Amino acid sequence: MPKPGKPERPDPAAECGARRIRPLRIAPAAVALAALLLLPTRLPGQSGGGHILFGDLKVDERRAPALGPQTFQVILTTLAGDIVARQTVAANGRYRFLDVRNGDYYLVVEADNQEVARVQLLIMEAVKTDIRRDLELTWQRQPGQEKAPLAGGAAARETYARSPGQAALLEKALKASGEKEYRKALDLLQEIVAADPRDFEAWTEMGTVSFQMRDYGEAEKSYRRALQENPSYVLALRNLGKLLFEKKDYQGAIPVLTKASGQSPPSAEIYRLLGECYLGIKKGSTAEGLLKKALELDPQGQADAHLRLAALYNAAGYKNLAAEQYEQFLAKRPDFPERKKLEEYIRRNKP
Repeated sequence: MPKPGKPERPDPAAECGARRIRPLRIAPAAVALAALLLLPTRLPGQSGGGHILFGDLKVDERRAPALGPQTFQVILTTLAGDIVARQTVAANGRYRFLDVRNGDYYLVVEADNQEVARVQLLIMEAVKTDIRRDLELTWQRQPGQEKAPLAGGAAARETYARSPGQAALLEKALKASGEKEYRKALDLLQEIVAADPRDFEAWTEMGTVSFQMRDYGEAEKSYRRALQENPSYVLALRNLGKLLFEKKDYQGAIPVLTKASGQSPPSAEIYRLLGECYLGIKKGSTAEGLLKKALELDPQGQADAHLRLAALYNAAGYKNLAAEQYEQFLAKRPDFPERKKLEEYIRRNKP
């Protein structure tokens, strides 16, 4: 970033809810799917009731085979596997689920009657709102294959080996959490860790349930215990970082998110959160590089990073650079409620 005449840095850190993204498990089939859960765009809402969850199913067809799938099933399930809603969506179409409650979910995508991708998301909003989750699919050639199937490079989710009885308790806990029976979920999870304190996955789920209950103290304890058992467990790192960010403990969040950013595959959301944290402690030059990295990894999903960069450049006196960032943002978010204000800023400041 150019050195401004004024050393002052802004603090435009924006609210960002805790969102969990589990690594994608590629289905063992001729067709595999690379799906990227994009950071949501929140639209104005009103208190009470369920949320609207929607998004575009974007398919890059430049290397698609002639007889590739034309429609997909987008399925919303609880972590226990219960189907909440499903829709048939054409390639480059849009799905829309109504009256979605707060909770932990999977978005599952099926093609030709087989599951080809699964991503996890946490919805936890204080008021009724519209939440956007775009899914991007890319055709990539796999080793030994002549044609390019839908594919991706995300690693399989790390899981803890537990007994059948403990596994059944965990499924019950996840189901209770999905149904907002948080006290029941906590009781079941506490039973699991009492029998096996090394179960880092159960500790992480306890943290998430406590997070949903806004019990940040207990959530942090659970996440840290999970990391005591498995210091590199990316879900616990990511969620603890988000929790500390939510509490505006930017200094505490930075080392946690930095460690999470070193896990594979790289997460655009983690880089964006790191950028937000550095904005929070007024280190704009560091934040700039992290926000740009988030956009490099996920140009569409991390579009809000353009707003942070624009605010940074505007405060530093580089209004032409800010105008460029606003312009790029509007190209990705044409339905932004304050579009006219940004267009006026662009008109006045773009060379």
